[in-house]
Amino acid sequence: MRQSQDQTPTTLGLFLIFARIGLTSFGGGLSGWFLREFVQERKWMTEEEFFNGLAISQALPGVNVKNLAIWIGYRMLGLKGAVAGFLGTIVPSAIFIILLGTLFESLTRFNLTHLILIGAGATAIGLSLSMGLRAAWRIPRKIVPMALMVFTFVAIGILHWPLLWTVLGAGSVSVALAYYNA
Repeated sequence: MRQSQDQTPTTLGLFLIFARIGLTSFGGGLSGWFLREFVQERKWMTEEEFFNGLAISQALPGVNVKNLAIWIGYRMLGLKGAVAGFLGTIVPSAIFIILLGTLFESLTRFNLTHLILIGAGATAIGLSLSMGLRAAWRIPRKIVPMALMVFTFVAIGILHWPLLWTVLGAGSVSVALAYYNA
């Protein structure tokens, strides 16, 4: 049962939304589904609020999607919402992964199994790329933010610099500039 856009979310409703997304998404695509669900369809937050939460989630230790689910849940219903986001994203998916892993283990001798996994991987990459392009489009068209985005991409994607130090360095510059410009 889908809640209307105007309806306030409930703890169970949030859990079910996160569980459905967690069970029907691949890899980095979860954050794309979160964007669609909470911003575009339900309009429970703005795109800017969502991307702020995504940035915070990516800066914190741990799994980005889990962090984002906790952040969205907390934003919607406080501590109960954060718990619903965490459990909804993790528990049903974990149970499904265990069952699916057991099934795939018994099917690894078939070529079709490997083709299915390749297709699932391609889907996850496409969803992640879509989310990345959407986020990049929101970067202010000014020289410094664009330069920081390009620097981070080149440093991590091409030069293979350590993620932690690159993000800390570029992130610190970005936060300092945002603070200075505010």
